[in-house]
Amino acid sequence: MRHGPTIHHHLDPGDALGEVMFGIIMTLTFTVGARFFLVAEEFDRNELIIGAVGCNIAWGIIDGALFVVGTLFFRSQRARFYRTLRATSDGDKALAAVADQFGLEDEPLAIPRAERDKLYAAILALGRNTTPAPVRVRGSDLWAAFLIFLLVTAAAIPSVIPLLMIEDPGVALRVSNAIQVALLFIGGYRWGSYTDVSPWKVGLSIAVLGAGMCILAVFLGG
Repeated sequence: MRHGPTIHHHLDPGDALGEVMFGIIMTLTFTVGARFFLVAEEFDRNELIIGAVGCNIAWGIIDGALFVVGTLFFRSQRARFYRTLRATSDGDKALAAVADQFGLEDEPLAIPRAERDKLYAAILALGRNTTPAPVRVRGSDLWAAFLIFLLVTAAAIPSVIPLLMIEDPGVALRVSNAIQVALLFIGGYRWGSYTDVSPWKVGLSIAVLGAGMCILAVFLGG
C-alpha cells in the first residue's frame, strides 16, 4: 500500500487523499458561508483568506498530532494483545482471540476456513515466541504527521488564489467554490483509482457529498 511516490512511504494513499479532501471541505465551508456575508455587505476578503488558511493550518496541526496519538494507541493495543497471548495457556481460547483480532471473514477473497485456521495458528506461534517491541514515537510517525499538516494546509491554497486575483468579490467566491468542488471530484477520482469502484462514480459522489456537507455545516452555523 505504501509503494510509489515518496509520500506513500509514510501515508497510505487513501489516508493522504482523505486529508486533502478534508482540507478542501474545511475551506469550502468558509467560502460558501462567505456568500451570506457578501449579501449582507459584510464581506471582508482579507479576513476570509486569513480565516480559511489559519483554520486549515490549525487543523493540520491537530490532525497530525491525532495521527501520532492514534498510531501509538494502535501499537500499544497490539502489544497488549500479544502479551495476553503469551500468558494464555488455553490453546483454543488463544486461537479464538487471534481469529477475533485478525478476522479474515470480511476480506474480498474467499479464503477457505482451513487456510484461515493455518494462518491464525502461525500468528499464535509467532506471538508466543516473540516479545513485543517497545511502544514509542518513531521517525516515520513524525514524518507522516508533518505530511498531514502540509496536505491539509496546502488544500486551502487553490481556494484563496481567486480571492487574491479577482477584484469582484462575488465572482471571486464563485470561482473559488467551483475550483474546490472540481478538486473534490479530482481527489475522489484518484481515491477511486485505488479501489474496485469506478473512479468516475467515486469522484462525482465525493464532489456532491463534500459540497452538500459544506452547505449543511453553513446552515447549522459551522
